[in-house]
Amino acid sequence: MRWITQPGWPGNLLALAGGASTTLALAPFDIWPLALLAIALFYLGLRGLAPRQALLRGWCYGLGLFLAGTSWIYVSIHDYGAASPALAAFLTLGFCAGVALFFALPAWLWARWLRRSDAPLADALAFAALWLAQEAFRGWFLTGFPWLYAGYSQLHGPLAGLAPLGGMWLISLVLALSAALLVNLPRLRRQPRPLVAGLLLLLAPWLACLWLNGQAWTSAKGAPLKVAALQGNIEQNLKWDPAQLDAQLALYRDMTLSSEKADLIVWPETAVPVLKEHAEGYLGVMGRVAAERDAALITGVPLRQANERGEQRYYNAITVTGWGEGTYLKQKLVPFGEYVPLQEVLRGLIAFFDLPMSDFARGPAEQEPLQAKGLRIAPFICYEVVYPEFAAALAARSDLLLTVSNDTWFGTSIGPLQHLQMAQMRALEAGRWMIRATNNGVTALIDPQGRITERVPQFQQAVLYGEVQPMQGLTPYLLWRAWPLVALCTLLLGWAIVARRRESRAMALQAA
Repeated sequence: MRWITQPGWPGNLLALAGGASTTLALAPFDIWPLALLAIALFYLGLRGLAPRQALLRGWCYGLGLFLAGTSWIYVSIHDYGAASPALAAFLTLGFCAGVALFFALPAWLWARWLRRSDAPLADALAFAALWLAQEAFRGWFLTGFPWLYAGYSQLHGPLAGLAPLGGMWLISLVLALSAALLVNLPRLRRQPRPLVAGLLLLLAPWLACLWLNGQAWTSAKGAPLKVAALQGNIEQNLKWDPAQLDAQLALYRDMTLSSEKADLIVWPETAVPVLKEHAEGYLGVMGRVAAERDAALITGVPLRQANERGEQRYYNAITVTGWGEGTYLKQKLVPFGEYVPLQEVLRGLIAFFDLPMSDFARGPAEQEPLQAKGLRIAPFICYEVVYPEFAAALAARSDLLLTVSNDTWFGTSIGPLQHLQMAQMRALEAGRWMIRATNNGVTALIDPQGRITERVPQFQQAVLYGEVQPMQGLTPYLLWRAWPLVALCTLLLGWAIVARRRESRAMALQAA
């Protein structure tokens, strides 16, 4: 216990291990109690530390989290960015050390402005609010990196029923509050009224989920649709090779022609690896094939068009043909994968900074859902599905959810399975079915409870068949989004700052 609460490397190493253990709480391991334990270690480890010491302790926790949870970045840089093992390891370490600052800054703020050693209940509430603020800030700053959020650990855990109420955010808040209250129970025992309030705050969400889990917030709309989702399993080093273009187009053509009858035929992200303007003939033929089958064909394809300033830009897109219409341009771009920050400096240094698809522009913010078979479909391309608020805005105007991806960049690592888990959480938050079509896995159908109903194995060429049910109605989260939690956390943090200043003034007067 002294190692955890006192400054020094023993406590910092424990923080590093605590952060790393969060990875085991998420997919594919799903040992959800470890998320609660990791947050408790983080909270306890900041007790009694000076602000500078807390800064280091928080950074160590974040470093452990991202080294263990995003090790798949090494695969992208080394296997597909042509970097040497040493350089790939250095860049991966540098990235993890940088994003670990998202935990260092809150730890410093906690020790400097928010910590309340004399009020354990208020202390726990303020910590939970700060934890949620940290996750929200991490998902926004510099386009955001919303990965490894604690709330995802509850997809199959006891708190899953909170997702339709307040999204993954509410789950994270309850986990942080529960962890802090458990740590503070010994101190609360000496304060009867705060103890009763603390026990109510601790137990109420967990008990409420006995009823909330499995609760239906949306209802069926029309008849179910048959889906055929194609998984081409094309090697990443061949995908953008011009010599392989005809073979790839023929592959998806033949897989579609030999597939069973379906209402929706879905191809993955950039299944057509050439600009749409150069593939109009091919897409026209496939559109007629889909129309003859009374189906809509949805595929990923890059395109070139003028932006609002008249400049010709490239976009990662999804388009619909056959019995449907609409084109969606990706808004949330992957740094280095789809655009290069400081590209004037970085391009040309190593192959990783010149990857194919790394010069895309961001699509406009206001885009309509896709239309297919008379239904509205909310489209998400790859990385977009990991943004809770962004996804909720599109989901609220849709009957079905769709995400297409190409996770080949991450090889056999845990990255694609973490990505799948986040897509499952979006379905649970929205109370809607989701179709997930990928190049090499995991291609799956997800029901409104976040459960996978059908999937095909990774790293195999296959067609996934199944049914999805269009849904209507809004979950509380789609209706209110995160605004109630934003207001609550703002009040809690403001209260903590004011109380801490009053406490400091009282101590100064006593000392005088």
